[in-house]
Amino acid sequence: MVERLEHFIQTVSPHLLERRREFHQWPEVGWTEYVSTYKIGTILEKLGFKLTVGKEAITSKERLGVPAESEIEKNEQQARQMGVPDEWMEKMEGGNTGLVAQFDTGKPGKHVAMRFDIDALPIKEAKEAGHAPFAIGFVSKHEGSMHACGHDGHTVIGLGVAEFIVTFQEELSGRFTLLFQPAEEGGRGAITMVERGWLNDVDLFLSGHIGIHSIPVGEIAATSTNFLATTKLNVIYRGKSAHAGLEPNCGRNALLAAAAASLHLNGITRHAEGATRINIGRLEAGSGRNIIADYARMEIETRGQTTALNEYMVEEAVRIIKASADLYGVQVESEVAGTAISADCSQVLIPVIEKACESSKSITKVHQSLPLGASEDVSFMIDRVQKNGGQATFLLFGSPLPAGHHHPRFDFDENVIPVAVETFSRILLETK
Repeated sequence: MVERLEHFIQTVSPHLLERRREFHQWPEVGWTEYVSTYKIGTILEKLGFKLTVGKEAITSKERLGVPAESEIEKNEQQARQMGVPDEWMEKMEGGNTGLVAQFDTGKPGKHVAMRFDIDALPIKEAKEAGHAPFAIGFVSKHEGSMHACGHDGHTVIGLGVAEFIVTFQEELSGRFTLLFQPAEEGGRGAITMVERGWLNDVDLFLSGHIGIHSIPVGEIAATSTNFLATTKLNVIYRGKSAHAGLEPNCGRNALLAAAAASLHLNGITRHAEGATRINIGRLEAGSGRNIIADYARMEIETRGQTTALNEYMVEEAVRIIKASADLYGVQVESEVAGTAISADCSQVLIPVIEKACESSKSITKVHQSLPLGASEDVSFMIDRVQKNGGQATFLLFGSPLPAGHHHPRFDFDENVIPVAVETFSRILLETK
């Protein structure tokens, strides 16, 4: 069995790396992953998986942070130009992307679910000699969008696991649900799949992430700690414009309200019970130097070591946002554009994963746990599985990182892809 698995990994690795580079060239941000969903689906269909796509895979009303209608329409037009058939577009229209793939071995056994995120980030990728995707020739062709967090790798890891399930179906039992999730960035997509019920009767849930820690390829973590709960807020201040020289007293300055809020938000008293974070990632306001600004928009996020600590940060942030509006006599409105809760991995899986990987030549070290130190909406999936009596974990797959996550020069060692596929495959064999 070990030799057969090693041969399988060697056989699939070349085309998985090719697919990674293809997905990297065509990044799509959350709720616009039309081409990605279609390409993933066509591969899985050929493997014999049952597909549920777009509107039928997610609960559309639970989506957060959906792009503007004009942005949705632009990306739908582009997807059609790139060859996505009308029957697929109908399933995804209006920003309803992602898919779920199911495979039943026909033998009694566990229901195993796995999550692979597929979205990119609104980042302009570096085009310089030291950046491998540019130097080798697979840099992003979508100007202003980039796979800067490894989700292109996650996608092909999922496809590799799907190939493993089909190839080794005689050695496996039970059924498998693979969730190719849209809009992980910003904490927007997982809840739509959770509320659709895909995780309700799952015995074992697995997911993971490339990188996070810049450690050698071959080192993995069986579990993650320190999932920070988070809330993403969009805030709009509306004031009154006026001539800055003739009648400044007639204006109501939305720019100053937003600027004041941004300074005071960073001054929120931190909590004694654990780590808290806040960041104002974007602020845009005003239209000219001699005009009292009547509009300002902010994009803000809070984080907390626990869900309760994040709620504390949100409450304080909302108080300051409203107080700044009152201070400058402007109106304010805000909306939640994304969210994630805190989570704990199932510790009982650590010895299972250690045993599964002990004979591997490629997996050189299994850390029992490594801190995530960030937010991940997979926490909703972990929580749902555990509340229904199942076990769940989030693995980390080590890779040297030439630049940090969400950076224009982010990249990873592609050899981590076969390591991750082998890790998942070994766990499935161990827990069959």
